[in-house]
Amino acid sequence: MRLNLVGGFIAALVLVALILGYGSLFTVYQTRQALVVRLGQPVRVVTEPGLNFKIPLIDSVIHIDKRILDLENPSQEVIASDQKRLVVDAFARYRIKDPLRFYQTLGSIAGANSQLAILLNSALRRVLGESTFSHVVRDQRADLMARIQQLVDQEAQGYGIQVVDVRIRRADLPEQNSQAVYRRMQTERQREAAEFRAQGAQRGQEIRSRADREVTVLVAEALSRSEQIRGEGDATRNQIFAQAFSQDPDFFNFYRSMQAYETGLKPNDTRLVLKPDSSFFRFFNDPMGKLAAPPAAAPAAPPAR
Repeated sequence: MRLNLVGGFIAALVLVALILGYGSLFTVYQTRQALVVRLGQPVRVVTEPGLNFKIPLIDSVIHIDKRILDLENPSQEVIASDQKRLVVDAFARYRIKDPLRFYQTLGSIAGANSQLAILLNSALRRVLGESTFSHVVRDQRADLMARIQQLVDQEAQGYGIQVVDVRIRRADLPEQNSQAVYRRMQTERQREAAEFRAQGAQRGQEIRSRADREVTVLVAEALSRSEQIRGEGDATRNQIFAQAFSQDPDFFNFYRSMQAYETGLKPNDTRLVLKPDSSFFRFFNDPMGKLAAPPAAAPAAPPAR
């Protein structure tokens, strides 16, 4: 009976020792860091992964994520320095740098997100309120995001948080303003298109006028050259005719008469009113082209007495 009691007591001691030993161990993973709290008071921060010890039943372990966390901020309206309203959609990325301060000030990831959203909204309004619409949308967007990140990071240091990045996902005008801007841009583009068309028409007219002028000059020069060549040809022809006439005047007269007959006596298109003994028909009357002698005039009658 005594052995059974001793055995049971030893078994109970072993069980208690196992429970206490198990309760004195805790594991920290690569993606986490641990805060050891003793009776509600933080006593130790464990950042290295591995197996660690604590006082069982007295110490408790709070695991805190040490990866980069995301903060999604809802869209909000911001008034730029040129009094234009902007709908800004931004987000931030942060990590818990000081677990002890984080636990003392915020206590949880939900509390951190809530506080960081307030800080991010304040920084957005402060930085974007000092910039114009074009700077936010196009010109200085990267610089503005860097300034916002610096402001939020400075404020978040007091909570043991490091803000590693802030991004503006979208910055645009409200819907009603977007329609007005779109209509204004459409009107401006139509005006620019009309101006370009007018400039193109003017340029086309200038090109056509210059081309017409060049055509007129080229035609005039061509006509002048052709008349000059024609005159030179006529002069050469007349010279040849003169030489031919001086060598054989009878043949030249015959040749010229044949050309005149060919030109003047065209079929179905000839109307001549000439005397039969005209010199035009001399080669019809005589192959040698000699004109007939005119008939002798009749003697005058004696005057009456």
